[in-house]
Amino acid sequence: MRRSSVLKDLVALTKPRIIRLNLIAAFGGYWVASKWHPDIWILIWMLVGSTLTMASSCVINNYWDRDLDLKMERTRDRALPQKRLSPALVLGYGIGLGAAGLAVLFLLVNPLTGWLGLLGMFVYIVIYTMWLKRSSTWSTSVGGISGAMPPVIGYCAVTNAVDAGAWILFALLFLWQPAHFWSLAIRRKEEYKAAGFPLLPVVKGVTRTKWQMLPYILLLIPASVLMYSYHYAGIYFLILSVGIAAVWFAHAVSGLRAKDDEKWAKRDFMISINYLMIMFLTMVLNTTGG
Repeated sequence: MRRSSVLKDLVALTKPRIIRLNLIAAFGGYWVASKWHPDIWILIWMLVGSTLTMASSCVINNYWDRDLDLKMERTRDRALPQKRLSPALVLGYGIGLGAAGLAVLFLLVNPLTGWLGLLGMFVYIVIYTMWLKRSSTWSTSVGGISGAMPPVIGYCAVTNAVDAGAWILFALLFLWQPAHFWSLAIRRKEEYKAAGFPLLPVVKGVTRTKWQMLPYILLLIPASVLMYSYHYAGIYFLILSVGIAAVWFAHAVSGLRAKDDEKWAKRDFMISINYLMIMFLTMVLNTTGG
């Protein structure tokens, strides 16, 4: 029972739900570049390397935030705040995952994906977790750089070059993240405040946060148009991605006059999740050349 509990905690430290969403994005980026002619082994190693580097970043994030996690209801039952695992073990675990993931990307995919993986880890661990998360409202936006790496890594596993397709995929994920996360932050504002995280809803207020979400969501529309215009995805992708982004934007605008912020933010969060899932699923199925 004890061994099973430890294993469960080790898996939980990697934040599997975050990894799952990002792997969908990584697969989408790969499929766009491969145009339905995948090299299965490169695809598998790209997914393995991406999984390990993302898991490493999440584990080290848990290690670094263990003191503040104890102050939040959502995180206080994690393994480190509850002292079920030692900090030294968790840090070694995170470093080991990262080293393995980077080795896979550098040696079994291509060096470019390795450097992109390293960049994503550096931004998430050093810039976001160790610096901005505790000191600035810019943490969410800047941290979005690391969250936008998975589809770019997937794409560059095929092309071995950062071209227009890589930048458009980067833009789609980078723009999606702040609005997605701020809807969660609005719901958990008091918890983040108690823990000492200077997130936008805590420092600038909920209304300011809602206004700031709007340009990010709106810019998803031209990014989707560019995917179609550059012939990376077809007309069905264009219609669905623009349509869902428009629905999300309309809901975000409605939040400016919402009386129940928590209810509105919960619905907005679910729209953002569905947007990402549907957009990448459609992108895969409607990749030009497929």
